Amino acid sequence: MERIVTDPNEKQWGMFVHLAALATLIGIPLGNVIGPLIIYLIKKDEYEFVNETGKEVLNFQITWTLILIVSVLFIIVGIGILLLVGFGIAWLILVIMGTVAANNGQHYKYPLTFKFFN
Repeated sequence: MERIVTDPNEKQWGMFVHLAALATLIGIPLGNVIGPLIIYLIKKDEYEFVNETGKEVLNFQITWTLILIVSVLFIIVGIGILLLVGFGIAWLILVIMGTVAANNGQHYKYPLTFKFFN
C-alpha cells in the first residue's frame, strides 16, 4: 500500500510537477516536459513524493509527446486532426486528475505510459 502524503509542502510540490506540464499551453515548446523536469530536478532530493511523482509525470509527458507527434504525421492520411483533438482532451483530463490526486496526497499512475524513468 502506498503512503498518503500529509505534509502540505510535499503535496503542493507534487501538485506543481503535474501542473507544470500545462506550460505547453502558453506556447512554450515542449513545456509539458520541460516544466515538470525543472521542478523534479530542483525538489526531488527534498521530497520523496516529488521524486516519485516527477518520474511518473515525465514518463507520461514524454510518451504523450511521442503520441502527438505520430498524430501530426497522420494528418497526411486525414485522421490526424481527430487524433490530435482526442489525445489533447485526454491529456488535459489526465493532467487534471494527476494534479487532484497529488493535492490529496495520493500517487497517480498515468495510463498508456512507457517507463523511461524508474
